[in-house]
Amino acid sequence: MPLIGTSDLDVFPLALGGNVFGWTADRDASFETLDAFTEGGGDLIDTADSYSAWVDGNSGGESERIIGEWLASRRPKGVTVATKVSQHPEFRGLSAKNVRAAAEASLQRLGVEAIDLYYAHFDDEETPLAETVAAFGALVSDGLVKHVAVSNYTADRIREWIEIAQASGTALPVAVQPHYNLVHRNDVEEDIIPLAQEFGMSLVPYYGLAKGFLTGKYRSTDAAGASPRAAGAAQYATAHGLRVIGELERIGDEHGSSVAATALAWLRSRPTVAAPIASASHAGQVADLLAGGRLELTPEDIRALDAVSAWSPQTA
Repeated sequence: MPLIGTSDLDVFPLALGGNVFGWTADRDASFETLDAFTEGGGDLIDTADSYSAWVDGNSGGESERIIGEWLASRRPKGVTVATKVSQHPEFRGLSAKNVRAAAEASLQRLGVEAIDLYYAHFDDEETPLAETVAAFGALVSDGLVKHVAVSNYTADRIREWIEIAQASGTALPVAVQPHYNLVHRNDVEEDIIPLAQEFGMSLVPYYGLAKGFLTGKYRSTDAAGASPRAAGAAQYATAHGLRVIGELERIGDEHGSSVAATALAWLRSRPTVAAPIASASHAGQVADLLAGGRLELTPEDIRALDAVSAWSPQTA
């Protein structure tokens, strides 16, 4: 069970993404997925206050509300909940006032006394970073948040956050959530991972399965109109992406494992990665995700996947 950065949060090395709750998974399907995940040994649930405001009829907070109802119904032990602030339609940005109000709204929807891991979802360049850092630190001091983290920040801005926090004695971020997977590697490995290593932070990458492409189910751009999930996955069905799928299939077959589980196992092998995030629209998909948290690839497997997924203009 890896620890997330310098925190006391030890988690199963695969996080369940809550972005589909209230979108492609209704309340009942979400409950079934959460049940399957925790019964199978999972314990880290990742969401955001903005999920899923993009759906017609939604206003944001739907995912948190479903998770909160599930927590109240099941009262599970040892579950870690991560959520984020800055993109909810009513709580945009990272001003001190907004961060506080958004955190209080998330706490109410989740029905918890403290948020285990609270992310700044996207950088807010209109708000002084010192103000944001102080606001997150105050939430920790006041017991509303246990640990702070950042998502979608550049390495330079993360370093600046850390320097401000160190100078003011404010809570340091323990995790970074970047977009990272076998078909999206370069910027994370060049900039974010070295910074995480320097400051003892963990990566909790989102799009661990490249919007579903790394399940191996979407092998043509013709699938783009089939569903919201297919539309996101089909963009990766390039010659380069399909070579990656082929290698995942070969290695997965050697281990009696799926393409998806093999892709998640590779991501877990990367430096500083604690728990890749992957979502499931129904409970039947959960076992495969959990398998990705347990499969151990050989050094030869990892080298082969490193090689086939290395991107350059010549491989595209």
